[in-house]
Amino acid sequence: MAGAEFPKDKYILSRRLDGFFASLYRMAGFIGRFFKEVFRPPFEFSEIIRQCYEVGYKSLSLICMTAFITGLVFTKQSRPSLSEFGATSWLPSLVAIAILKALAPLVTALICAGKVGSNIGAELGSMKVTEQIEAMEVSATNPFKFLVVSRILATTIMIPILAFFFGGIGLFGSYVDVHLHENTSFALFFEAAFQKIQFADFYVSIVKAIVFGFTIGTVGCIQGYKATKGTMGVGRAANSSVVISMFLIFIEEVLIVTVANAIRAI
Repeated sequence: MAGAEFPKDKYILSRRLDGFFASLYRMAGFIGRFFKEVFRPPFEFSEIIRQCYEVGYKSLSLICMTAFITGLVFTKQSRPSLSEFGATSWLPSLVAIAILKALAPLVTALICAGKVGSNIGAELGSMKVTEQIEAMEVSATNPFKFLVVSRILATTIMIPILAFFFGGIGLFGSYVDVHLHENTSFALFFEAAFQKIQFADFYVSIVKAIVFGFTIGTVGCIQGYKATKGTMGVGRAANSSVVISMFLIFIEEVLIVTVANAIRAI
């Protein structure tokens, strides 16, 4: 019996591998089409600006609130450990390194993957299953440029800006806690915070945020564009956009940090 079941299991594994590589092929083709369309007129500036508003401004309050709480809580959690060594004066530098080098782009991307990525997947998915995209093609409108290119550009542009706000508000949250406990002045806190930060750290964080933003927009558009089976497909597209985006963001975080550390070691 075990020998009879093995070919079936082998067939299932082979089919899943075929599906995985087929998905990679479709994703590569989708990204290639994006880079071909993004430099080809006409340029949908009004739609890009509208999407930047949807991605950036409507996410700003959530990003700022999360950043303030993150800076405040991280400082509270770090103080007891540093107090054991009499090193509470290192708190500003520790928090700045953690927020600016890692937490700002990563947490911003994860929040936007849940909020923006699911919205893109659901929106394009609903347009796909109701045949609105096909209707745009009939009306001589390029739906890929109008719907996909504008959204990917918006996420690629706005995620770094939101990460910048996250870093600033996060440091302010840390300053509030440090000021309440040590009565540290605003100028002294930020002078100590940026003492161990180099320009290379900012460059790496910006690169992370750009890559994360591109990933969120691309995955959301791909999942929405291939949605099928009515409302069930729309829900699946929204859910897949979030899960796949977060998975890729963590992989990209590891790869970018590894490459950046290797370059610094040269």
